[in-house]
Amino acid sequence: MAADDLHFSPDDIVSWTTRHFEGETEYRVIERDDTRLLQASAQQQASAKYLEREIDLGETPYLHWCWQVSGVHEGLDETQKSGDDYPARVYVARKTGLLPWHVESVNYVWASSQPAGTAWPNAFTSRAQLLALQSGETRVGEWVAEVRDVRDDYRRLFGSRPESIDGLALMSDGDNAEVDATAWFTHLAFSASPEPPDCP
Repeated sequence: MAADDLHFSPDDIVSWTTRHFEGETEYRVIERDDTRLLQASAQQQASAKYLEREIDLGETPYLHWCWQVSGVHEGLDETQKSGDDYPARVYVARKTGLLPWHVESVNYVWASSQPAGTAWPNAFTSRAQLLALQSGETRVGEWVAEVRDVRDDYRRLFGSRPESIDGLALMSDGDNAEVDATAWFTHLAFSASPEPPDCP
């Protein structure tokens, strides 16, 4: 990655602001095979780690990360409020007005039921669009590298092509369906390069 890329280490992320939805997901830094990871554990809880920061998509349009999950949530309808739980998600947000709810967000999720490549509106607000990058148990327990062109995803999901975003977050949650989840994240970054990260 280039020197002007934005890297967010597990130690950075664990210090981000916590946004509570239902209870508090446990976030902590662990070390495995000489690699520092962010571990997110949700026991029927939902809270996110988020960073409010303007990020120039003209300079660093590609969002990179590696993630791994311990399992998925069987039998959920993720298009309904009762099924709006994901073992792992990473999301970006941009402001569209002056009021706090004037926000559009793209949620990249590890889905349990919705097929990979599927997009749908969040069950609680159409201002959040979900995009399943992984689905089901096929790659559970494996590290998976992701690269997203954030501007292209906004164009696809909202019909816009923003030059910047205003926030970044990640979460593991299980509050709506009262399920448990554990996920691990590393190599989170915005980059000028579409090359995927080298996962552990």
